[in-house]
Amino acid sequence: MKRIGILTAGGDTPALNATIHGAIVRANQLKIEVFGLIKGFNSLFNPRVPHVHLNPLYQEIPEIDPTMGGTLIGSSRDFVDPDKKEELDLVTSRLRQLGIDGLICVGGDGTLNGLQPLAERLPTVLAPKTIDNDLGLNYPSEPDEWARVSDPGARGGFHYKRTESQAEFGREHMVNYVTPGYATAVYVSASGVERLRTTAESHRRIAIIEVMGRHSGYIALGSAYGRPDMILVPEVPCDLERLTERVKHIYDLQKNVVIVVGEGIVDAQGRELGAESKTTDPAGNIVLTGAAEALRTKLVQMIGDRYFQLYRRGESAREAIFTRKVGHTQRGGRPILFDRFHAAQLGAKSVELLHEGRNNAVAILQYDETKGFHVEGYDANRFRDRWGLIHARQMHTAFYDAKLMKPSRMGMEYLMPIFTNAIGEDDMEHIRQTLFAPGNLSQPYHSINTDINKRIRFLAEESGG
Repeated sequence: MKRIGILTAGGDTPALNATIHGAIVRANQLKIEVFGLIKGFNSLFNPRVPHVHLNPLYQEIPEIDPTMGGTLIGSSRDFVDPDKKEELDLVTSRLRQLGIDGLICVGGDGTLNGLQPLAERLPTVLAPKTIDNDLGLNYPSEPDEWARVSDPGARGGFHYKRTESQAEFGREHMVNYVTPGYATAVYVSASGVERLRTTAESHRRIAIIEVMGRHSGYIALGSAYGRPDMILVPEVPCDLERLTERVKHIYDLQKNVVIVVGEGIVDAQGRELGAESKTTDPAGNIVLTGAAEALRTKLVQMIGDRYFQLYRRGESAREAIFTRKVGHTQRGGRPILFDRFHAAQLGAKSVELLHEGRNNAVAILQYDETKGFHVEGYDANRFRDRWGLIHARQMHTAFYDAKLMKPSRMGMEYLMPIFTNAIGEDDMEHIRQTLFAPGNLSQPYHSINTDINKRIRFLAEESGG
């Protein structure tokens, strides 16, 4: 293994540059060249394959900064199609022309699904990243619990459904305990909950805060650190009547309520609350609402205006209940210490997997009480169901107390190893030194893309075309 390629795919996360940094450090030790492929899989569809030599003379380029969010080599949501054999042959040929002996893809479950056809042609491994923490398994046999159900209305004529689990669950059974990006996303979300609390408190209002996680409630669960009154997760259907009674009880007590909702929460019938609504705007267009807005509409209907009027806290329920989305701030900015450190470890492990001759493998972060956090290699096929598909990991319901609408005892035990020392002293010092630096007022933002663009090379240039 003399030269490897590395790409970042899917949505950005705060720890991607830290993963790249860890991979470069280990590659330098092993005397392996690393080419960064620009804009993820998109670069492989470009005949010129834009790329950057990340460690010329086995020295990392100065633009690699593990404390910087995003990815210096860019990302896209393009993926290779396993059914397009000619396109795959072209992609493989281009990588061979670059002299690449192996490929590291940094991504989540979608990237791992797209990695398979490449692994049949070139040694390819995955370094995990996702703020949703949905790449992994609750226990090794989990993929076997998926069933394929005939559905003429669905793409491909079927959909996938989980069958009842036959496995006993414990934290020690988890494969890939946590993914880089998750800790920083929770840090941002919990901080947002804390800040919105004081507004709800001051104005005697009910705040509904929506966080990311379409199918996985991990970010919502971690937002418990911001001390919301209730948390709703996609894995557990929302009992609207119980929720309404709980909201009124807390509002009677403290004159404000804060609710955190994962964007994919469902009602008792399993329907997503934030799905397309049938209401229209003034132009007659169908209105698309998020989970927080959908829940707000339900609470407005179930609590009613009279309740708030009697308290003299507003003319209507719509006035008293407000929503906010934490949004893309969860996936942006500087990664906190936990993510930086373990992302670098996983990047290094990915290089080692290729160096050892592994293919179609995943670098995973494991945890046990004796060893703490440590990295291992895992066969990617063990993430797949019997039809070869990788499903996003859902948060196990044992982590959630549906009655209290809070993390269960096991959920707290899951979170504490991740977050107890997740923030480093340098994280706070960085804010102190940089956020209000006088130069920020007078100097324009300098994008990393400007510097990297000067280093981009193309296949046509390499081959003399």
